Amino acid sequence: MTKRNTIVAGLVAASLSIGVAVQAAEEKEQELKASDVPAAVQKAAEDQAKGGKILRWEKEGANYEAVVEKKSGKQVGIKMNADGKVLSKHNESKEHQEKKY
Repeated sequence: MTKRNTIVAGLVAASLSIGVAVQAAEEKEQELKASDVPAAVQKAAEDQAKGGKILRWEKEGANYEAVVEKKSGKQVGIKMNADGKVLSKHNESKEHQEKKY
């Protein structure tokens, strides 16, 4: 029984450590001016925006994120590497609601 409790305690500690690391990574987001974003990244974001408006730029580690407001009013985050390759897309409104809590 003691071995099982030790394993459970270790798993809980590991889970908490991962959560703290993810939060620290998110806090490293830095807002940028469009002029500080590589041309390839800007072009890729404009292509992905499809007529929407780029509201702001963020840098997360080595990657860039364009926050785009679509014609529908929905805000989408588009994460790209420095070469303009799209890495992921997510609902930006949902992300900011989660951060408030």
